[in-house]
Amino acid sequence: MKKFTKLIALGTLTTALVACGTDDGEDVNDEGAADENGEEAADDEEAADDGEPTELVVGATNVPHAEILEEAEDLLEEEGIDLQIETFNDYILPNQALNEGELDANYFQHIPFLEDQMEEFDEYDIVDVGGIHIEPIGVYSQDHDSLDELPEGATILMSDSVADHGRVLNMFADEGLIELAEGAGIEATIEDIEDNPNDFQLEPQYEAAILPQAYENNEGDAVLINSNFAIDHGLSPFEDAIESESADEDNPYVNVIAVNSEDEDDEDIATLVEVLQSDEIQDFIEEEYEGAVVPVNE
Repeated sequence: MKKFTKLIALGTLTTALVACGTDDGEDVNDEGAADENGEEAADDEEAADDGEPTELVVGATNVPHAEILEEAEDLLEEEGIDLQIETFNDYILPNQALNEGELDANYFQHIPFLEDQMEEFDEYDIVDVGGIHIEPIGVYSQDHDSLDELPEGATILMSDSVADHGRVLNMFADEGLIELAEGAGIEATIEDIEDNPNDFQLEPQYEAAILPQAYENNEGDAVLINSNFAIDHGLSPFEDAIESESADEDNPYVNVIAVNSEDEDDEDIATLVEVLQSDEIQDFIEEEYEGAVVPVNE
């Protein structure tokens, strides 16, 4: 996507040289100069089309998104794309950077989070162009071995991302620990809790990235951690969590490639999605993360 910008710059430089004339001040035949420079511009364009890779800048959180992109670099190079990965350690900056044109795409968020961001920031015009994987969220505790063992009044630490609250609350509701308002669904919030017989103290004010540290410090009776941050701290939602969200085909929290709407039909973006959805990359996800990250074709 950066190739077009380079060609504009070359064209501007060529025009400037024609306007300035030669170094010794001698007149030049305008038609001849135009022909000569036209041929040079054509040669430059042909060279750009003949093998110079297109640069694609994609923002991602470290694990697993950046790791998956790194695995795809060689495959994208074969398609004429020079992938540049910009890493982030939070959930807000990647969409800001995309909106401001600093990125061509980002890869870190699930669809409910993207929809929540679109509602919060009116200036965003971001769309998802393809799902890549699912990260089951897990409940972690150093003092209790199951949700049933959580004591009355247990403190539950949660992300401040409202888009994740529904998945957490539904997990507790499925275990019969709380009751949600009818029809709350995946968009459930703490206000939708109609019955909390164990008087759980839900504390949703933590940045998602610091929740693993809170768990390591044994803060709270249980900590809800997104898989990307759990994996980055050596935790597995299936081996270390006392309960883990289902990752079946009905899970709506698929992580996607997101772009500004004007780039929705860009060929390089389409190639990026195709490579990430290829058997080679999806097999890598399955083998590398052993169920902690689930490929979309699982």
